Amino acid sequence: MTDQHRDASHRLASAEVVVGTDGSEAADLAVRWAAETASQRGRRLRIVHGLDLAAAGSVYGMYDVIMPPVIDAIRREGADVLRTARRLAHQVDPDLTVETELSEANPAHLLIELSEAAHLVAIGTAGSDGALSYLGSTLLAVASHGRGAIVVVRDTGTEQQTRRVGPVVLGIDGGAGSTAAVGAAFAEASERRTRLVAVHAWSDLYFDRIAGLPYAVDHDAETAGQAILAEQLRGWQEKYPDVLVIRKVYLSGPRQALREWSRSAQLVVVGSRGRGGFRGLLLGSTSDALVQTAHCPVMVVRPQ
Repeated sequence: MTDQHRDASHRLASAEVVVGTDGSEAADLAVRWAAETASQRGRRLRIVHGLDLAAAGSVYGMYDVIMPPVIDAIRREGADVLRTARRLAHQVDPDLTVETELSEANPAHLLIELSEAAHLVAIGTAGSDGALSYLGSTLLAVASHGRGAIVVVRDTGTEQQTRRVGPVVLGIDGGAGSTAAVGAAFAEASERRTRLVAVHAWSDLYFDRIAGLPYAVDHDAETAGQAILAEQLRGWQEKYPDVLVIRKVYLSGPRQALREWSRSAQLVVVGSRGRGGFRGLLLGSTSDALVQTAHCPVMVVRPQ
């Protein structure tokens, strides 16, 4: 499938909002966020739960797992998880079309496969300080290998903020990987009828902590950053004339800048495999920090 055809498939009216659940509080928050998104966009919601029987076999012993009573118990538990998630979705919108899928597959493999044609895929995560928790490595695998937009909805345990007000904030690094993120961010801002804040950091170093730097560095960084933003945003304003764009350039600290913007944003959008100030955006540095500490959902968009 070509890049254009794949991008078009995500925008088809038939493309579903997909969310994975494991029954945790973090997953419940992601289900609610996905239900709100599907409801507002007139799309179907697909809630999926992967049993990962192969992994269960390594825990319980393959002989036990292939025994019908054990398999039946695992399936019943999975079905209960999906029924609870369906109820949560219908609390958001009783008329929402909700489909559930119980699969024996690995959860990450299941979500990656569905991401190929999904409008977007949502995943919940909880905690901070490096504590990524969503079915083990599922979040990392899906964000790394999923297609299109992967939205990480973080449950802090104290503030469950899935706002429908505030801007969409876009992190731009100037690399080729930013293109898909720019398109997704404009589409989200248009869909949400809000402004778009495009953020570029000249470097991921924290120059403000180094004494004696000349002012020219700031001036040069501002000039270079504005040029990068102009290049990356060229043509998109014409495609989405309803979206007001605000451009922000920082000398350094992309993680800090985006995290601060996430306090008022309803969504932060970043690309993957970034370079320059936002390098390593495949849950490596900036995006890794954001999915653990952002105050709003984070959309990670991989180049097709």
